[in-house]
Order: sequence, then structure tokens, then C-alpha cells
Amino acid sequence: MDELLRTPVQFVKGIGPKRAEALRSVGVETLEDLLYHIPRRYLDRSTICSIGDAPSGREVTVVGRVVSFSRVPSVRGGKERLEMLLEDDTGVLRCIWFGGIKFVERALEVGKSVMVSGTVERDGFYGRKMIHPDVEEFSEEERHQLHTGRVVPVYPSSSEMKRVRLDSRGLRRVLAPVLEEVVPHIKDPLPEEVLARCGLMSLPEALRSVHFPESVRRAEEARRRLAFDDFFYLELLLAQRYRGRRERKEGISFPEVGDLVPELIRRLPFPLTKAQRRVMREIWKDMKSPYQMNRLLQGDVGSGKTLVALMTMLIAVANGYQAALMAPTEVLAEQHYITVRSLLEELGVRVGLLIGGMGPSQRKLMLRAIELGEVQIVVGTHALIQEDVKFKDLGVVVIDEQHRFGVVQRLKLRRKGSSPDVLVMTATPIPRTLGLTLYGDLDVSVLDEMPPGRRPVKTVWRPQSRRPQVLAFVREQVRQGHQAYIVYPLVEESEKVDLEAAVQAYEKLQRELPDLRLALLHGRMRGDEKEEVMRAFKEGRVDVLVSTTVIEVGVDVPNATVMVVEHAERFGLAQLHQLRGRVGRGEAQSYCILLTGERLSDEARERILTMVRTNDGFEIAEKDLELRGPGEFMGTRQSGLPEFRTAHLIRDSDLLPAARREAFLLVERDPDLREHPLLREELGRRFRETSLIDVG
Repeated sequence: MDELLRTPVQFVKGIGPKRAEALRSVGVETLEDLLYHIPRRYLDRSTICSIGDAPSGREVTVVGRVVSFSRVPSVRGGKERLEMLLEDDTGVLRCIWFGGIKFVERALEVGKSVMVSGTVERDGFYGRKMIHPDVEEFSEEERHQLHTGRVVPVYPSSSEMKRVRLDSRGLRRVLAPVLEEVVPHIKDPLPEEVLARCGLMSLPEALRSVHFPESVRRAEEARRRLAFDDFFYLELLLAQRYRGRRERKEGISFPEVGDLVPELIRRLPFPLTKAQRRVMREIWKDMKSPYQMNRLLQGDVGSGKTLVALMTMLIAVANGYQAALMAPTEVLAEQHYITVRSLLEELGVRVGLLIGGMGPSQRKLMLRAIELGEVQIVVGTHALIQEDVKFKDLGVVVIDEQHRFGVVQRLKLRRKGSSPDVLVMTATPIPRTLGLTLYGDLDVSVLDEMPPGRRPVKTVWRPQSRRPQVLAFVREQVRQGHQAYIVYPLVEESEKVDLEAAVQAYEKLQRELPDLRLALLHGRMRGDEKEEVMRAFKEGRVDVLVSTTVIEVGVDVPNATVMVVEHAERFGLAQLHQLRGRVGRGEAQSYCILLTGERLSDEARERILTMVRTNDGFEIAEKDLELRGPGEFMGTRQSGLPEFRTAHLIRDSDLLPAARREAFLLVERDPDLREHPLLREELGRRFRETSLIDVG
């Protein structure tokens, strides 16, 4: 069966090389791809009425005898048209075609019964007419219509396909015999008890009904069965990976918490939240066990993830191991380094920084210190995964902003040690559906509580015409002893142009706010320059920090109470939410002001209104997923999210929990799928070429 489904589509009857080339434009290369090229919608032409009862303005199907047909020249010298008169016992219908005349003529013969589907219009002479109806020969004995008199599938197409007559009509002709000949030989890999529990039809029936259904409801049931398969096989893979890791017992056991964590907590100017304590208990349970920890830490901006990561790394250090913290950008890595070093220096923990922008001699010294174990915690970017980086004994890996790293990058960092414990963090709230697919094999901890004393940030939307009032508000907040951010979007891909734009904006603001102390922060500054600017802002020597999006994540200045986002319509929802998270970190009321142009696209308006309406990161993430779709939301290639054949993460999200439950239950009973050879075969076929299969 596997061999049959992998047959190149050009060898399917009615296709050939030219049509196969056109089908490639919509991702159809094999017979299996053709079967799973499912309709995007359906036309319900199953209700047949008489000509006399056909209502105007409605699409209907009628059956009648061909009275006459002829080509009629155009009065104004344009293309000729084809007219046909159709009659039944109740009346006459005039059918008119302005194109595809030869094709239609072949189906017509005076006296023959035909079926036509289309929208009925009033006709002065005959009473009723149809423009460009679908027409098909009708046989009372054998109802085998493809284009009329039934629920008719409409397929996704392309200009290349239309050129070779593989529009919906052409595809229906090709698919009908394929379904007849191939589908009866397809065996359903899903066990019958799964189908029964989940109320699903069999796979052969689903493939038949998704293309040529008895009703629109039946078509949707078939599509949902195929969508369930997409989720089920992914969850089956995740269940096997999860079980495999638990059985291998390859992890490091850290028997002691040590003195460093309690000492750090004692020195903090604030107590840990209940959520931080709960998450640390979950992490400590993992670290004590002989299993390798693979935990996702989700928490909204400002919920205290960095502190949890710090305590996790200190447990490794207390047990004689090294720890690594990998961030997606040099700016964020440098900010983490400053935070970690300031908190741990007094505890005698040696912290190092490794980023691409370091000089050769500085880098060489750091590499040697890491290899000899002289540095206990290393903070860095993807520079950490380069071949010449060798750890003496890596025990814990923390990956920040998890979704920005590719699957292979994460794997490389983990291979720097001998099965180190892994904690992946994200401040981008992941909608539940994405969490179950992307991180379905990880244990998940959620920081769902903000530190005490934090007030929700007030978010307002203002047009550019109100900019003077916005700047007056910034001045007033500074007069009260607070600080502000003013952030500009990256306009061009060119760093040089961006730098010029940032500098120009900064100079303009200096003229507009001459009485305030301003500083500029942008991506092209040297690491020590950025550090100095951030230190000055943190220490209150700068009133307003003018910045590009380099401050999006990780900056913590409790005294900053205003975030002004210029051209906010150019930012995505996740970015806006991250930027807003830079304020509201102290006890004073904070504000996020979104400045936009006067005219916005519908999607930009929806993003801005969502920001004004809610501070809930998960609600924002759901809306972001809805607006952008899963691929763009996570960056499909980066995240390792598979391309689903049928399932849609938003529309079909209700299927996911059942697919996950059934997959994990099945793997629990039959870990290697020895009792389910068809499932094992299908799982291998689906994930033959994906990186998901390698990264455990």
C-alpha cells in the first residue's frame, strides 16, 4: 500500500507530465497527496426542483430534456454565445454560456436528459434563465453525476492548474476513478476502539466522503477525521519521545539544593511569589530524579522567570556542575549577564559571557575558562553551540525565548554535556493548542502570578496628531520622579538605515524635550556602550531612554512608568505585549501609549484594540495566533511545527485533547507499537523527513 500511495501523480490516469507539473504548484506530487488535496468548500446541488418551481436568485439543480441548442452571434461583434432550451413538465429554462462553448456542446444532444446547476434569473421571453450553469448528462438508472445534483466539491487551485484544465471540474473527473479503485484497498491504521470512543468514521470512508459526500454535514465529519489523524500521529510521536526519555534514565541526579539558593532568596529585596515557589518545587523534583529534565517554563512578562532560571542553575553549581543560559540576541544575553552577575558575584559564583561580538583574545580566554570549569555559569547567544566551545561538566541548560531557536540549535547545546537537564523559557504566552503540539513531550510549568504590589499597566491608543500631548505627559511623569521609554520600530532591513532613523528620532526628541536627560540605545552599539547606557538609565541618570526594539525583552527598571511606542501599527501583537512588559515593574501606576498613523489596516486596528482591551498575555497570544496563523506565529521552520495536511490549529483545536489522550494511552500500553504495525508504518511515513523525530 505504501508503494501505491507514493506513486508519482503523473502516472495517475488522466494526469500525465504537464498536469503533474501544474499539480506541483499546490504541493501535489504523489497519489497520496492527491487523495489529501481536499476541497476548500462545497456547493450543495443535491436539492433538485422542477423548472416551474425554481426560485429566482437561488442556486438550484433542475433536470430536463434538451429542446434545442445553438450558437448565437454577438450583436456588437464580440464573442458568440451558446444558448440551450431545457424543458420539463412545468416550464422552459434558457441556459446561456459565453465561454467554454465547445466543451459544453459535447455534452448536449436534442432529446437527451441533462442536469443543470446554477443561479436562476428572470427572463423576459421564457420566464427563467441560467447564466453559465454546470451541465451533465442525467441517467435515472445510475445517479453518478460529478458536477450537478449532489454536494459538489470545490478545490484549491492555481493559475498553472487552470491552464491545463485542472480546475475543480477537472479534478473531480480525475479523482472519481481514483477513489473508486484505490480507496477500497486502504486499511485504517487507527484501532476500532479509538474510532468508537472519538466518534470517528473509518479512513476509507473519510477519504470518499471528503471528496464526494452525501451531504455537507458528512463532508465536515470526514474532514474532521482527517484532521484528527494529523494531531494523533504528532501526539503519538511526542508520547514515544516522552516515554523513551523516562525509560532511558540518562539524566543527571542533583542530590543537594545547596546553600546558594537559600542565600540568594535571603538577599532579595522581595519575597518569592507562590507561583515561583510552586514552579521551583516542580523543577527540584525533576533535578533530583535520574531522568533528564525537559521542562517548559511559561510566564508572562514580569512574572519572574529569570529568577527561577537563576535558582535552577545555582542547584547545578552547588552540585559541582556548570550551567549555561542561551538567549536569542546579544542585547538580551548581555542584559541577562549583567543581572546574573550583579546577583551572584557576592555569592562567589563565577559568571562568564560568550557572544559573537567579542574580540578574539577575549573569546579565547573565555573558552579556556569554560573548558577548565573556572566559569560556573555561562551566559551567551548561539555562540555557545559553536564547535570550539567545550564545557568541563555541563549540568543544566536554560534556553530563553525558546521559540526563537531552531530545533537543531537546541539539540547542539544539549550535546555540550552528558544529558544535562533542560529548562526552556518563553515570555511569549503559548496558546494551549500550540503548546500541545510544539511542547507536547515536555513537562510544563506556568508562572501565573505577578509579584506583589504590581498594578496592571494602563494602555491607551493615540493618533500622531496627539503627539505633543503625549510628550507633555512624559515630561509630567519625569517631573514626578519617574522615567520613560520611547521606542521606534525597525523600518528597514538595513542596519545602517535603521541607525540613521534612530539617530534622527533621537535628535528630534532632544529638541522637543530639551529639559530632560535623554539617551539612545540601538543594536549597532558596542556591548560596553549598551551596558553603560542601561546602567545610567537603571541608576536614574537618564530620564528618557530612546530605543529601537533592542529593549523588547529582559530590561528591568522598576522606576520606568511610561512606554511610548511610535508607529505602533508596525509592530506585531507579541512585540507590543513584550514592550509593554518593560513598565509596570514597580509599585507606581504605569502607562503604555500606542502612537499610530491616522489610517490603519483592519488587522493593525485589531492588534491595537486588543492591546487596549487586555493585559492577559494568553488572550493576546490567542488573538495573535488567530490573526497570523500558526506558521507565522511560531515560524514553522524554526519551531519544528509540522505542516498539517488537513488540521487547522484554531478551527480544529477541540480535537487536540482527544487525539493526545488516545495517543498517550496507546503508547502506555504498546510503547513500540508492536501490536499496531499499521500505526507504526504510518508514523514512520509521516515523520520520515522531519527534525521532530531526532530531537528528544
